[in-house]
Amino acid sequence: MPLKAEPILPRFGAVCSGLDLTRPLGPDEVKQVTDAMDQWGVCIFRDTGMNDEQHVQFSRNFGYLERVPKREGMKMRLPYRELFDASNLNSNGEITRDEAAIQYRKGDRLWHTDSAFLEKRTSYSLLLAHQVPGKGGETWFADTRSAYEDLSPQMKELLEGKIGINSLWWSRKQAGADIPDEEIESRFMAKHPLVHVHKGSGRKALFIAAHTMDVEGMDKAQGRALIRELIDHCTQPQYTFSVQWHPGDLVIWDNLCSMHRGGDFDYTNEKRDMRRTTVREGTEPHTMETGDDPYTELFSRSPKVVDIQGARASGR
Repeated sequence: MPLKAEPILPRFGAVCSGLDLTRPLGPDEVKQVTDAMDQWGVCIFRDTGMNDEQHVQFSRNFGYLERVPKREGMKMRLPYRELFDASNLNSNGEITRDEAAIQYRKGDRLWHTDSAFLEKRTSYSLLLAHQVPGKGGETWFADTRSAYEDLSPQMKELLEGKIGINSLWWSRKQAGADIPDEEIESRFMAKHPLVHVHKGSGRKALFIAAHTMDVEGMDKAQGRALIRELIDHCTQPQYTFSVQWHPGDLVIWDNLCSMHRGGDFDYTNEKRDMRRTTVREGTEPHTMETGDDPYTELFSRSPKVVDIQGARASGR
């Protein structure tokens, strides 16, 4: 049965059905998924029935999967390093009470693109719901291709050739973490063009969100004002929609043509167990090793107030 896609917005987001994602897919079926992603940017598969192993195996169809940071003595809640824990749970599966972990996760409620703070960008993120709160906890998505196309000619000219400077710790500061700018600037920052051509569709897209701290060559105040203006533009109602989750739902989004953010919920009383695989841009399907480990290096220098790995290492 071929994949069926029902659009959410005229040019962005679709609810997809027709494929059994729990079994190995053939090349034609994988192409149906990538074609849908190139067209819609976000694809929602309801009630997939997938387990952790199937989630990882399905994700390998799209390239190399990044791995969670290693930390000596850290207890892992999830069975595969390819699964990023996007939950509010500690390593024992209970709602975390650790302030650093709670503060870190606040950044997920800002508009962002996954891994923009790394030199090697993320293409697809694949998020699978295992347990969801009774109210809230939705995920919002924004269309950065259509948003770019609707910019004025003057703004497009201004953005041509501009480079964004991105930091994970900057986004955490924007979410309320007490991290001085000097501390952020002493850590790794990634540079990416603010505008690029989305390879799968040939359309230009903005690549900008909460991790974008400055614009190379611009005065800080002017650059940060421009970043805020662009985020506000991309997140207008005509470019956005939200996904209400149910256990078993899988949502795939292309970080190279979208932004996303998590919705609020009762973080201290309700469990939200979400698990994400993250595909590195430009890698081949079923690639198992690349020889590098950027997340471990990045998180080895986490500011104390958002040291989520330290919190999980102690099981708090």
